[in-house]
Amino acid sequence: MRFISVREFRGSSGDVWKELLTEQELVITSNGKPIAIVSAVSEETLEDALRAIRRARAMAAVQVMQRQSAKRGLATEDVSKEISAARSERVKVE
Repeated sequence: MRFISVREFRGSSGDVWKELLTEQELVITSNGKPIAIVSAVSEETLEDALRAIRRARAMAAVQVMQRQSAKRGLATEDVSKEISAARSERVKVE
């Protein structure tokens, strides 16, 4: 995976789009730090790609919450009970 700066992206975006066809993913950096991932998609793969990204973000968020809970001394069972309670309180939309 290639890293490109915001400046390079701005200055030669046409070349970047062509490169994306072969690289499939590019990381855009600002001041040497990653700020975005550009991923090649098509009309046919767009929805699946978005779902996969959203799923990965949700899984990462759950992992962070699990680590924070463990640091606070909460057992996994306690967290699961809390989630179940919150879900049962939701108003069901018909």
